[in-house]
Parts: sequence; C-alpha cells; structure tokens
Amino acid sequence: MVVTGRRRRARRRTAVTVALALGVVLVFAASLMIGQTFYGLDDVVRVILGETVPGASFTVGELRLPRAVLAILAGCAFGIAGVTFQTMLRNPLASPDIIGITAGASAAAVFGIVILSLDDTAVSILAVAGGLLTALAIYLLSNKGGFAGTRLILIGIGVAAMLDAAVTYVLSKAASYDLQAAMRWLTGSLNGATWSAVLPLALASVVLVPALLSRGRDLNVMRLGDDAAASLGVRLQGSRVITIVAAVALLAFATAATGPIAFVAFMAGPIAARIVGPGGSLLLPSALVGALLVQLADLLGQFAFDSRYPVGVVTGVLGAPFLIYLLIRTNRAGGSL
Repeated sequence: MVVTGRRRRARRRTAVTVALALGVVLVFAASLMIGQTFYGLDDVVRVILGETVPGASFTVGELRLPRAVLAILAGCAFGIAGVTFQTMLRNPLASPDIIGITAGASAAAVFGIVILSLDDTAVSILAVAGGLLTALAIYLLSNKGGFAGTRLILIGIGVAAMLDAAVTYVLSKAASYDLQAAMRWLTGSLNGATWSAVLPLALASVVLVPALLSRGRDLNVMRLGDDAAASLGVRLQGSRVITIVAAVALLAFATAATGPIAFVAFMAGPIAARIVGPGGSLLLPSALVGALLVQLADLLGQFAFDSRYPVGVVTGVLGAPFLIYLLIRTNRAGGSL
C-alpha cells in the first residue's frame, strides 16, 4: 500500500508538472500572437528562428518576445523564491513580498530614481543590493538567540512597514517626471521590456535556480522541524544560508527587472501545493505556477479591460482575497502549506 501510494503521488506530480509546463508554453505562444495586430503561429515561429517577416519582425521580435520571456523568467523567480521561504519557515505567509525583501529592493530603486537620479542600469544594481541588504538585516535581527521562523516573519513585516513609510516620504518629495518611473517599482510592470532587462535575470536564473533545486530535499526535511532535520543529516546553518542567499539574489534580480509584482511569490507555492499534492519538492511546480500567473495577469492587464493595467495591479487584485483566504486557513490548520 505504501509503494502504491508513492507511485500514485509520483504520477500525479509528473502529470501536473507536465500540464503546467504545457500551459506556460501555450500562454507564451498566445502572448506572441495576440495584440493590436494578430500574427499567426507560423509567422511567430519564423521570427523566433531569425527570419525577416514584414511587420512581425519588429512587433513580435522586439516588443512581444522580450516581454513574454521576461514574464516567464520573473514568474519563475518569484514563484521559486516564494516557496523556498514558505517551506523553510513552515508558514505560507512567509513570502518575500510580505516579509519585506521586495520592499527593500523597491525602496532602494525609488531612492535611486528620485534622490540620486540614476539611470536604469544603476537603479537595477541598487535594487539588487537593496534586496540583499534588507534580507541580511532581517536574518541577523531574527537570528539572535537562535533562528525562529515566526520571529523572522514578524521582524520582516516591521521592516517592510518602515520601508514603505520611507518610500512614501521620498515620493512626496519627488518631481512629477520622476513619479512615473518610481511607480513602476511599486506596482510591478512588464511595459517597455527589453533584452537588456531580460539578460541579467536570465543569467541569474541559470546559476541560482539549479542551486535552489539542488536544495529541494533539505527544504522538504526542514518541514519536519530543526531537530528532525538535523537528526536526518541536514546541516541546518549551512543549508539555510545557501538557500536564503540564492533565493534572495534571484528575487532581487527579478524585482530589478520588473518591479515587485505583487503576490506572485505569495500565491505560487500554496497553489502548487494544492494541485500537486503531498510529498516531494514544490520548487519546480511553484516556478511554473509563478510563470503562468505572471503571463496570464499580463494578458488580462493588456486586453481584458477598457484600459491597460500593469501586471502588478492585476496580481494585486487576485492576491488580496487569496491572502485573506490563507490567513483564515492558516489560523485553522496551524500554518502549513
């Protein structure tokens, strides 16, 4: 019975992962074809292969393709980073956008735009540094007297509140021409996506995603608690530091590319846990769910309403009721994914 149950769960996990990957590919294709001008799949494939197609080469190759690729990369980054923190801290509320890490990147970016008048490249570098330093500060503050997940979450929420207050103050002093650029870092947007924004995140993903996936087993064991994990051979301190650094760095690069797309890191893990079922790592399914969320939210923001909305506005509308649902469920079930 045990072996049969494991095989059944493995088949379900494989089927769900394949279905999610297929969904990402289908929505990716749709995002390249749909727009003010519709291009068929054959034209899209020809553009991707490097052929010159009148009209489509610019619209698809220079406008839609970078946006679609950035949506997938950012969604995967937010999804896998979010579930990493949720699993390690054994709490679905412990996502990076709630415990203040994305707030640190956003605050640094807004400071760079409004106060320092930096260009896009310098602002992105400052955002990455801001996210890393904020995560380091939260970790050090919560690690006094031993590591405690609940303490980290509470300190992170407090740090996020202080950073939000700082951002509000900086914006109140901003010139009108800086406000539009600064608001991108507060809502999250794929507008104006370019290959120069895609490349740093792609390189970071190539290095950091495999590093996180290699820690999938340790993260699963950490769900049992520190004592059980240590007794099963997990080097808690070393594994925790490596995991946090990789997740925060990936999240910071994603935030630098798109701004803090609200609630994707928060929703991806719990959604993946519901559809995949118990057992096994949630890292890869959560990455695919995150990519699918960002892609669908971007399509909705562009074409589902009379006006166009940034992707962060759509995910914020979807994430707010999901947060309420998880708060109620966590209070009843004790805080597990």
